[in-house]
Amino acid sequence: MTVVSTKEFNTDQQKYFDLAVSGDICIKNDNYTFHLICKPLDMIDEQVTLKPDDDFHRAITKDELLKGIYGDIAKRFTKK
Repeated sequence: MTVVSTKEFNTDQQKYFDLAVSGDICIKNDNYTFHLICKPLDMIDEQVTLKPDDDFHRAITKDELLKGIYGDIAKRFTKK
């Protein structure tokens, strides 16, 4: 794994993108660490959207959710 600073990476980005093809590149700054991982396009899953699972039929609308939230708030803060 090759570790470079953000300054080095910004100076010669193409060099590090080319290196990412043959191995992992780690870019570090004071707060974060980024890893460049290169995969051929044919290995990337073209279907990135999620499909509904078996619990999809239990979903509620935004309006139903808000109605329930407002009802819970009213119960909580109404004087008895």
